[in-house]
Amino acid sequence: MDNEAVKPATRRGIWGWMLFDWAQQPFHTLIITFVFAPYFAASVAPDAATGQSMWGYATGIGGLAIALSSPVLGAIADATGPRKPWILVFSLIGIVACFMLWYATPGMENLTWMLLVIALAVFGMEFAAVFNNAMMADLVPRAQLGRLSGSAWALGYLGGLVSLIVVLGLFSASPESGKTLLGLTPIFGLDPATHEGDRAAGPYTAIWYAIFVIPMFLFTPDVVRRVSQAGAVRQGLAQLGKTLRNLPSERSYFSFLISSMFYRDALNALYAFGGIYAAGVLGWSIIQIGIFGILANITGALGAWLGGRADQRFGPKAVVTVTATLLALCCVLVISTTKTEVLFISVVAAGETSSLPDIIFYVAGGLIGAAGGSLQAASRTLLVDQVDRDRVTEAFGLYALSGKATTFIGPFSIAIVTAFFASEAFGLTTQDAQRLGVTPVVALFVIGLALLPWVKSRQYEVKPA
Repeated sequence: MDNEAVKPATRRGIWGWMLFDWAQQPFHTLIITFVFAPYFAASVAPDAATGQSMWGYATGIGGLAIALSSPVLGAIADATGPRKPWILVFSLIGIVACFMLWYATPGMENLTWMLLVIALAVFGMEFAAVFNNAMMADLVPRAQLGRLSGSAWALGYLGGLVSLIVVLGLFSASPESGKTLLGLTPIFGLDPATHEGDRAAGPYTAIWYAIFVIPMFLFTPDVVRRVSQAGAVRQGLAQLGKTLRNLPSERSYFSFLISSMFYRDALNALYAFGGIYAAGVLGWSIIQIGIFGILANITGALGAWLGGRADQRFGPKAVVTVTATLLALCCVLVISTTKTEVLFISVVAAGETSSLPDIIFYVAGGLIGAAGGSLQAASRTLLVDQVDRDRVTEAFGLYALSGKATTFIGPFSIAIVTAFFASEAFGLTTQDAQRLGVTPVVALFVIGLALLPWVKSRQYEVKPA
């Protein structure tokens, strides 16, 4: 079919789809990045370096589970048609797992089952997003996809911002002062000494998601059922095999999928370990990390919104190239910053302290938020330029599946490198082991950028003056 002829969904149908990003973003903001992950590494695990490594293995296992199951489940879903039943199943897994995070108590002895819960939370929430993203191409014509994608990402960042302010202002309190970021006593009698406010981020995320995902189920149109369930496996896998066999001959399309695998995995790892890094290397409290998160979400919303407009003006490939380069440079800035150093240069004398490293880290966080939001928004429209208009829906499915198939690379590489340098053989401090452990993220961005020259963009939306 001609994708330009797609009849736009109703306004409430489009808003219902966009609200999925609003519903899910707190999982990334509160659990993966700014509240629960730093709490886990600093207070649940034996030490920060071990916590970073364990978190990497847990989230990596969740990503690996997606990689092993997504091709089969995605093929079945494409063959049968509707995506909402799949979103519902994986949403329930994610909601239950997020609720269970409440039981991650400080210094708990047996961490195995909690690591499994973390992996299940990643598996459920990320897989729900796979099928939600695949609905995008059926909502508006191609010319409107860039703006829709950017607006949805921006709305998601705003959702993350609101949820973070609520948790930091009402739930999470400093164990020393017993007060939240707003100077209040935590609501519901949450005990700062046992980090109940940080742990409450899990159930709060689950409830938030369960409420705000409802409009998508009620109002957003879904694909009609194509075949019976009985023949779905055979038909879906046959089409998947045909697509994969033809991919290497489509150089631009194939290069984009591989490139995006690496830079999206790098971005996800950067989000996942930014808070853990700040807690371990800079010694930041959850409140400080939360302020960092508020800044990143504000700039992320702005970056995603501007990215959608820049997509239409300059084309999505230009936006992806610029933002991926900026993110790689931000990684170097982060790795080179400690309590006493900026760009590997000492900024304080022995025994003294400086606020400059904290300021630099806040600046880096703002840039990462803006560039990350724009990168993700532009990537979805760059994919559309790789295929004929009658293959857009299939392409979105493959893009989502291929991206999730490598989500374990970043976390696993950070976990392995951190554990390697934390070994007694190197004699490094915990902080130095954490710094070196994050270096694989830079390499992933560089690999993604190296493949972009082979990616073509129609850029049909760029008109001569």
